[in-house]
Amino acid sequence: MFGLSSLGIEWGSLLMLGMMIGLLLTGMPLAFVTGLVALFFTVGWFGLDAVPLITSRIYSFTTSYVFIAVPMFVLMASILDQSGIAKDLFNAMRIVSGRLRGGVAIQTLVVALFLAAMSGIVGGETVLLGMLALPQMLRIGYDRNLAIGTVCGGGALGTMMPPSIVLIIYGLMANVSISDLFTASIVPAFMLCSFYIIYVLVRCYMNHDLAPISEEQMIERSLGEKLGALKGVILPVLVAFSVLGSIYLGIASVTEASGIGVIGILLSTLVRGELTWDLVKKSAWRTMETCGMIIWIGIGASVLVGVYNLMGGNRFVEDLIINLGGGRPLAVLMIMMGILFVLGMMLDWVGIAMLTMPIFVPIIINLGYDPVWFGVLFCMNMQVSFLSPPFGPSAFYLKSVAPPEITLNMIFRALLPFIAMQVVAVALLIAFPQLALWWQ
Repeated sequence: MFGLSSLGIEWGSLLMLGMMIGLLLTGMPLAFVTGLVALFFTVGWFGLDAVPLITSRIYSFTTSYVFIAVPMFVLMASILDQSGIAKDLFNAMRIVSGRLRGGVAIQTLVVALFLAAMSGIVGGETVLLGMLALPQMLRIGYDRNLAIGTVCGGGALGTMMPPSIVLIIYGLMANVSISDLFTASIVPAFMLCSFYIIYVLVRCYMNHDLAPISEEQMIERSLGEKLGALKGVILPVLVAFSVLGSIYLGIASVTEASGIGVIGILLSTLVRGELTWDLVKKSAWRTMETCGMIIWIGIGASVLVGVYNLMGGNRFVEDLIINLGGGRPLAVLMIMMGILFVLGMMLDWVGIAMLTMPIFVPIIINLGYDPVWFGVLFCMNMQVSFLSPPFGPSAFYLKSVAPPEITLNMIFRALLPFIAMQVVAVALLIAFPQLALWWQ
């Protein structure tokens, strides 16, 4: 129809990129941008007869059995957000903080890790911690930058810690076992959290003014009080460990385990006396909003990548990246990391995963790298994107619940040390792949 094929793949790729950037600058949602560009190139490159290719790509994406796990885990996170489980967990973790210098910040990071293991949704965790932990740290005189960084850095751990939605989407795009991805991400997730904890401890013991010990922390609690604090969170924590345990032990698939998790969290809220129709309705509505966004972006990206591959784009990109890297596997990998880092400053991780992974993963496999390891590396890179300016989502999540005097500039400045630790974690994963592949 338009004879776009006469441009060749080089100019066709530039036109496709230019159209996407132009449409994104108009404020059009990414899902509609990718879908519109895909339709334009399908008709213009192959003709009207190729339009059914779009519907076949949509069908294959939306009917994936593993994809059912996404709304299940999102529903788990939504129920946690609506219930008082997170608040009780935060209160229970006072046992961990005790009289430790920087104890409330460490308590926040430990809670963040538990919440990540229960839900894997970064936005919900950051907002919850922003409502629970940030006011408390500011009230007792914690350094503002340390408090902000702890909340945002801890909240973003949901990217790495199973059952991470990022890992599930990567597994779908890369056709990699999600159970293997969950297993591989455990050590890197704990490693990153330990970096944060060490950073807090070192800074607070070097400068006591950063984290005063409050009178509340000085109170010695009896064993009965400690056990009472734990009582309200034992069942939800057991649910989270049973979900992950059933996956690791091969008892249930990821999809089946996600269903078990939803039932377990519902039973937990029922036992706690919090299960109401309003809670179920709000949780279901938030789940539909989140999954609707993921599905629409997925449909658009899946169609666009499918059309681009038919145009020969995958071979073009592979040759381009390998030539830029001089054929050296490490150089090629670093170029990919750079591309992901730049895209992370502008696009949502869902779009990045669905647009790049179908092209990057075959290159990685051809270079002899393990796609499971690369998936963990991708998720660690996305950790950086959640904090990095100008569009770091975690900063905006926190801003929505932070006191008015805390500006976005303050938040982004406070995140710089945590971004540096994430970059160090990425470098360690590249240098020592066994951090992710320890179980093989």
